[in-house]
Amino acid sequence: MPRTPRLDDRRERLIGEAARLFREQGYERTSVRQLAEAVGILSGSVFHHFSSKEEILLEVMRSTIDHMIDSLREASESTSDVEQRLYQLVRTELELLHGQTRDGVAVAFFQWHSLGADNQRRILAMREAYEQIWLDALEQARRRGLIDTEPFVTRRLLTGANGWTIYWYQQDGKLGLDDLADQVCRLLFKEPITG
Repeated sequence: MPRTPRLDDRRERLIGEAARLFREQGYERTSVRQLAEAVGILSGSVFHHFSSKEEILLEVMRSTIDHMIDSLREASESTSDVEQRLYQLVRTELELLHGQTRDGVAVAFFQWHSLGADNQRRILAMREAYEQIWLDALEQARRRGLIDTEPFVTRRLLTGANGWTIYWYQQDGKLGLDDLADQVCRLLFKEPITG
């Protein structure tokens, strides 16, 4: 039987509220009752949409990482210029971390260990696909002489630097995301570029 729009809307709202609550409280400290209350349904109704709380966590991560991969591919394919490609990747990742997907991204980055072993493998494989887009672009930049560092190490450092911005970056502060992306690229390139 096909899903009705109302059920699909509730499912999407559950995913969105779960991302927010898991980010704010952590997966373990968030109850099914809290998820249901956030959406305005009874706690038993959650299980009309998902078989378990872990399935909700998995869906938050799966849908978020799918979106991240699509966004990064689009950014990567938006230009043939290697410097601009890396700038676009940095800018896109910062937007993912601070835009509408920020809750889901934080959950996918930091709470994957709450999944069971099989689901961890699924999510880590998806994250590897995301990382491969970065590694390919960084390797191309290295071959062109734009960076002189090992792509894997460079990506790990970028992951830490970009990821940590969720703790200190203020969107209403004096630095916009474009400015922040410029700053990151100045650290990355042998000769700084701007967007």
